[in-house]
Amino acid sequence: MITNNLKNFSLRLSLWQQLQMDQAPRAQRAQALCDALAYHPMVKNALVLTWRPSTRAYHSDVAYPSLPPSNCAQPNTDAPLREHLQHQGNYCLSATPTLPSRLLNRLQRIGWHTGLLVPFALCAEHDSIVVIQTTHTQGTLETLRFLLQTLQHNTALASSSKPYAMHSAEPLPSAICAAGTGTILQANNAFLAFCQRKNITAEQCFPSNHLALVKSCSQQQRAIEEVEATAGNRLFLWSYVPINPQQVLLRGTDATEKLQKEKAAIRARRLYRLITENTTDLISRHTLDGTFLDATPASWALLGYWPEELRNRPARDLFHPKDLAHLQHGAALALQELGYHTMTYRLQHKLGHYLWFETASRAIRETYTGAVVEVISVSRDITERVQAEENRRLAEVVEVNTDIILFVNLQGAVTYANKAARQALVLQPEELSSLADILDQNTFAAIQENGWQQAVRRGSWSRDAHINPLREKKQIPVSLVLLAHRSAGGERYFSLILRDMTERALREAEQRQYQEDKAHSARLIALGEVASAIAHEMNQPLAAIANFAAACQRHVKQGDHAALNKVAQGLGHIGHQAHHASEVIRRLRAFLRKGQRHLEPLQLGEVLSDTITLCQWELERNHVNIRYVGEHRQPPVYADRTLLEQVLLNLIRNALEANMEVHQQRSSTITLHLQHNQHSASVEVHDQGPGSDEETLANMFNPFFTSKEDGLGLGLSMSRTIIEGFGGDLTAQTAPGGGLILRCTLPLAHIKQEIA
Repeated sequence: MITNNLKNFSLRLSLWQQLQMDQAPRAQRAQALCDALAYHPMVKNALVLTWRPSTRAYHSDVAYPSLPPSNCAQPNTDAPLREHLQHQGNYCLSATPTLPSRLLNRLQRIGWHTGLLVPFALCAEHDSIVVIQTTHTQGTLETLRFLLQTLQHNTALASSSKPYAMHSAEPLPSAICAAGTGTILQANNAFLAFCQRKNITAEQCFPSNHLALVKSCSQQQRAIEEVEATAGNRLFLWSYVPINPQQVLLRGTDATEKLQKEKAAIRARRLYRLITENTTDLISRHTLDGTFLDATPASWALLGYWPEELRNRPARDLFHPKDLAHLQHGAALALQELGYHTMTYRLQHKLGHYLWFETASRAIRETYTGAVVEVISVSRDITERVQAEENRRLAEVVEVNTDIILFVNLQGAVTYANKAARQALVLQPEELSSLADILDQNTFAAIQENGWQQAVRRGSWSRDAHINPLREKKQIPVSLVLLAHRSAGGERYFSLILRDMTERALREAEQRQYQEDKAHSARLIALGEVASAIAHEMNQPLAAIANFAAACQRHVKQGDHAALNKVAQGLGHIGHQAHHASEVIRRLRAFLRKGQRHLEPLQLGEVLSDTITLCQWELERNHVNIRYVGEHRQPPVYADRTLLEQVLLNLIRNALEANMEVHQQRSSTITLHLQHNQHSASVEVHDQGPGSDEETLANMFNPFFTSKEDGLGLGLSMSRTIIEGFGGDLTAQTAPGGGLILRCTLPLAHIKQEIA
């Protein structure tokens, strides 16, 4: 890059020199000089400014972007700067303190802090300066001072027309030619002796296009170097150097042996270049720490980088983070000790993805010390090989997987079934079927309706299902996952993973049976505790029946019409009390019933009212009142009625016992707070008992934990298990005014059904 910039700088400088010789307009010469300086590797920007006595300031003659106005309090003039340049010859922009100058202040406002100001005479009648913004390279300012001095000298030389005198003792063959005709005006002794020895004329020593070279050199005022020419059996390299507008200096070098060796080297390099530029492997040179020194053009095809982009770049910048540590340490150690190293690793492509590479490296050592001076590496892309190996391993894993794995397309056709699938579905190795034959109708309809779309959009879709073996009538419960994939060619395909859930279904059934047995045992225990309430509930209707029966007998003996009416009323009361006794027995039998749970929509308020009737007598005996808060009519919840009654009975009896502990036979209240939202309904049982400490709250729902002397510690634990089985929650907290709040929350029926 620097070499190219210097070449462009030389060409632009020659154009400027030609404009100087042709006395072009000042603005055109200023523009050409700025363009030339901009190509110098040490220059960022350049300006040519001319002093105007009328404004006492420097102004530009070309269409540069205008500088911002000065914002300093100094006079709007560049006179101090001009005086400084006349005495010192240049001014460094980084010098402090800054001179009071409008130009310097404007340059600082656009960020020109590093650079140089030097007087430069584009033409004799105008006082001009060159402003150069430089890089921060050490020695930049000194180099530019020398450069501008050289340009000033060349300007003065180009405008001079004095003849150039060549020294006759110069060792190299040299001559001076007329710029317009190419005629030799003067030749040194070395050139004349060579022509005499070879018996040739001077013109026969020059290139065939000698006149065109002379004219180009003179007109463009630039040197033309190393033009090849044959003189006898010798090869010469001629350089054309402009002396002044009328003369051109020619200097020749006998390069016969040099050119022959160079041609042989060129042929060897060309062969080497053909090999390296056309090989599909990446050949690269590195320092011992892995920094790229050079690379073949295969880097573009393999990694997306041109060799120029890789030079001076550490190879570790391209390594995969997981490969970085062991590659850096292991490769350097092996190259130092053994001199060669082979490794497999991942490199990052310019587009961001990683590729697998296999690299063989060899160390190049210094002849005398044996130190490693550089490393030559040959790298090959093995991504396809690695992927093929990974695909083979993946295929083996899929084939021996105990889950049922099927590959299917959008039409529902099965394109692959692993060993577990063939055994579960009773398929022959060459026999494949359709999803419609394998899955139950509801699941297949759900896949067709939204399964494909959900899998494509989210990557997966799942649900519980049943599969139908082709040659058996039984169904197998499975957990189904549909996955969407895309092949390297962009084709969409799907995989279906089915896990046999037969054992889990058995375990869940056993767990449910175990929970139901525990719940039944808890109900028996609760029944024993409410035995007196049962006796009271039965005694009341039986006593009423006996009283009404005796009254009817008395009225029958009287035999009058009024007595018969009273008999009819008594028989009605007897029927009502008998029905009441029957309802008590029915609720008790339902409460004690053992069987499969039946989930259905229930009104939480109604279930709560029926539950209170089971312990109404016990509440009345202990002077405990029930107070409702909130709307009694709630949206239906989804639960088993018997189990829900068991939970609510347990909560109310716990609140009753807490009230008795504090109030004994005095009147107290249990508050039932019913509330709901769009997702759930809940009831809070708030007692007036002593409350609970933090330790009791933390362990209240643990099995066999109790604060009662004769308690089993199973009531609240069993209640929470039942409520969580319905998808709800049972929690406890200490009330701010005293007592304990037990909150039972259940999902609404429509929410539970949507989830199911």
